Amino acid sequence: MLEAQLIAEQLQLTQQQVQRTIDLFDAGNTLPFIARYRKEVTGGLDEEQLRALEKSLGRLRALAERRTSIIAALTEQGALTPGLQTQLDAATTLTELEDLYAPFKQKRRTRATIARERGLEPLAELIVEQGRQAVESAAAQFLSAEVPTPDAALAGARDIVAEMISSDPDVRRMTRERAARWAFLVVDKVPDAVDERGLYATYTAFEQRVDRLRPYQVLAINRGERDGVLKVRLDIPERDWRAAITTVYRPHVGSPWIEQLRLAISDAAERLLLPSIERDLRRTLTEQAEEHAIRVFASNVRALLSQPPLQVNAVLGLDPGFRTGCKVAVVDATGRVLHTTTIFPHDPQREWSTSLRVLGTLVQRHSVDVIAIGNGTASRETEKLAAELIRQLPTTRYLIVNEAGASVYSASPLARAELPDLDVSIRGAVSIARRVLDPLAELVKIDPQSIGVGLYQHDVNQRELTEALDDVVESVVNNVGVDVNTASPALLEHVAGIGPKLAERIVAHREEHGPFANRQALKKVKGLGPKSFEQAAGFLRVHGGDQPLDASAIHPESYKLAQALIKRAGINPKTGRDHRAVLIEKLRHATDLELLALELEAGLPTLEDVFEQLIRPGRDPRADLPAPILRSDVLALEDLREGMRLQGTVRNVVDFGAFVDIGVKNDGLLHRSQLPPGVDLNVGDVISVVIERLEPERGRIGLSLA
Repeated sequence: MLEAQLIAEQLQLTQQQVQRTIDLFDAGNTLPFIARYRKEVTGGLDEEQLRALEKSLGRLRALAERRTSIIAALTEQGALTPGLQTQLDAATTLTELEDLYAPFKQKRRTRATIARERGLEPLAELIVEQGRQAVESAAAQFLSAEVPTPDAALAGARDIVAEMISSDPDVRRMTRERAARWAFLVVDKVPDAVDERGLYATYTAFEQRVDRLRPYQVLAINRGERDGVLKVRLDIPERDWRAAITTVYRPHVGSPWIEQLRLAISDAAERLLLPSIERDLRRTLTEQAEEHAIRVFASNVRALLSQPPLQVNAVLGLDPGFRTGCKVAVVDATGRVLHTTTIFPHDPQREWSTSLRVLGTLVQRHSVDVIAIGNGTASRETEKLAAELIRQLPTTRYLIVNEAGASVYSASPLARAELPDLDVSIRGAVSIARRVLDPLAELVKIDPQSIGVGLYQHDVNQRELTEALDDVVESVVNNVGVDVNTASPALLEHVAGIGPKLAERIVAHREEHGPFANRQALKKVKGLGPKSFEQAAGFLRVHGGDQPLDASAIHPESYKLAQALIKRAGINPKTGRDHRAVLIEKLRHATDLELLALELEAGLPTLEDVFEQLIRPGRDPRADLPAPILRSDVLALEDLREGMRLQGTVRNVVDFGAFVDIGVKNDGLLHRSQLPPGVDLNVGDVISVVIERLEPERGRIGLSLA
């Protein structure tokens, strides 16, 4: 209950909501299933709230586990006092716990350790107490063969005090808080370091207060430091660290020990405390920057995976190249490969006319609607070829496809299994073509880090990045739904409750026994038990089967409810699809839904969801997003003029703006300063832009919103 209380306060939810949701997670339910089919239990928490709750729960349980281990260690040492126990119980972060535990950790042999071994701890206590005893005479009482002089005794005692100060939880907390607000990150170029491409030119003489640093600046500086180009230090103002220390270890004016404490304070700060706080603060800055970068990258991946599929007869995919030629693959509306070949329109072969003739034949033979061109090497030269072809075949259009990850997929075991008879190079063209038909189904086959919509994704915590991207893929796949009779194992494994092994078994069962006639037939798949079926069934679609509801997002547990609504609406097997929707809509508006929910013994959220699915069965949520821009002619950088208005597609969103494909080789940058307040862009958005600035020699295009 304490977990639920803390999370409820943090996320501004009711404790009952949180506790019920925790119980659902603990019972092995997946997040997509809870979000879609357990709204009554959670009080209607959406996916974002559930994910935040799940993460908070994980942090709290990790905190509790660490607290237990610290208490056990302190108990074993005999160092656990009632006061310390209270402080440990009250700690709400791992940092607080570690600060409390720091003075008791087993340390390597330090100057303070040696001083304690020489019996100087009582002298250190005199320095801290700031009493009235004479310093020299007090120090003389601690002389030995290892401590020959009073100065040596005082030096050893100051080492002990310095360690006490640097390990003090209150000192560390106050210093960290002040540094987080007032410290400056100072960056300089390492002498003689080489930065040929000028990647770090912005940061070779850089200074910024830490609370004003942008996440991308932190990650860029970290990378420059790793590359040996930049040297970085944290400048914590003396007034701040000194104030933090003297609040706890206060020098007493008039005490003969004041100078000893001042020396110990300076030593503690410079040798122990400040380096430690610098590491802590830089780690915190990095974690915050990484969290932000991961969030932005995940948002871009979500938008890319959510791109609407194109409804076409066939797509011709072109994977451009110079010396090795352009790889060609034609696929039909289901992604089935119809034809593959290689053409050589560019240097050194320059078979332009032959290439046009080959492509024209393929377009006409297979009724190709769209030519998809990968955006890699020779992309724009190949675009000219497509534009010339389209002038001869005006019903066809082309578009540039982000081919990031195509080569990774081509060489993968999955590609070998799917396209065993095709060369690795040809598989890339197939992937490019299929990305037009269904971006989600194709892109889930590729590691999300390889699909080209990130910034600094290789500089962040890879485990956390992988988890975040897995969450995004899972979310999008389950939101869209999966046709169980056509989906690849790569797509099925992201369905709630399935996973890689079960996905392979589903496909193997399908290949051996034929298409699934209904959702219930899934129970015959080896390893797909009642829990897996419960979690997955609502996200799997069976089109053209013997149960029409299996093609919708209605869960089998709600079929009885759906059939009751169908009966009340006066629908029979002869009722046409459009008329069915009219009758269901009429029933929904003519009925008190709360009373109907009570009568049918259903939750109101579930009733509303079932109504929505009956009105628009099998609706693909991606259909509401803008379709990609199809082009018929090529545009070159030299064709652009400042002030020109163009349509463009957002290809990547980063901290400082968005990169927009306007149909030339280089994407234009729409800087965040050009965006009105409250305007957020997503990958795939089609927007109108104005060219504000051109730098042809650097290939840069500055944009603003039209």
